[in-house]
Amino acid sequence: MSADLRPYSDDGLYRSRWRSALRVVFTRVLLRALIASLVSVRTIRSPGLADVDGGFVLVANHSSHLDAPVLAQALPQRLAKFLATGVASDYFFTRALPKLFTRTAFNAFPIDRKRGGPNSGLSGRLLAAGTPILVFPEATRSRTGRMQDFSLGPAALAMAQDVPVLPVALIGTHEAMPKGRRWPVPGRPPVTVVFGEPLWGSADETYAAFTGRIQRTVAALYAQHHPSGATLGRPGSADEGSSAADEGSSAADGWAEDPDTYDRSKES
Repeated sequence: MSADLRPYSDDGLYRSRWRSALRVVFTRVLLRALIASLVSVRTIRSPGLADVDGGFVLVANHSSHLDAPVLAQALPQRLAKFLATGVASDYFFTRALPKLFTRTAFNAFPIDRKRGGPNSGLSGRLLAAGTPILVFPEATRSRTGRMQDFSLGPAALAMAQDVPVLPVALIGTHEAMPKGRRWPVPGRPPVTVVFGEPLWGSADETYAAFTGRIQRTVAALYAQHHPSGATLGRPGSADEGSSAADEGSSAADGWAEDPDTYDRSKES
């Protein structure tokens, strides 16, 4: 029997002050202490981050279950206060413990994999209300650490709601906890979180063009700050065996099935 997700389609739920206060304790105290005991995190923030306010779309490369927790603690608190993370409704919102954890830790909102679900358009409503959202445009964790194609979703949402995209490069999370591991490797491996300058879509830019610009920015941040100058690989080369329906993937799984958020005439 499917869970009733209608209560979670109320965008006001994600700006609850008492829930935000609870997340501060959980992510900035408890989770931060745990993450610090497992990996050594370094954060680099662009000057333009200081000018970001209100709604925005936070995007990053995705290759580890460490990605969302590391991002949650690296983002300045004024921007992370109401940050909402989109998760697959049929995986994270149908079981009590995953729902409790993701709602508490990441202000998670459900995304339907199939069109016409009860949460259709919720991403856009959250942004319109000034709530920033976290989206992993690759939809599933990379098996190799090399970047897969970004979906059009984040660019489309940002352009439709006239908000910026905040690109982030996550360096070292794959090496610390690659797909298939349940716990990070020992020895507190280094992880770097690099926040780039905010990106805005232009009026004459297609979703595909803006998506390409976002992906190139993430790749450039990664290469620039990787200690050995390594790259994320050639954008457009998807990993063998990866699937957007990967059951264990977090954050943006199923985002592409949210069809009521953008003008399809700009898809290409």
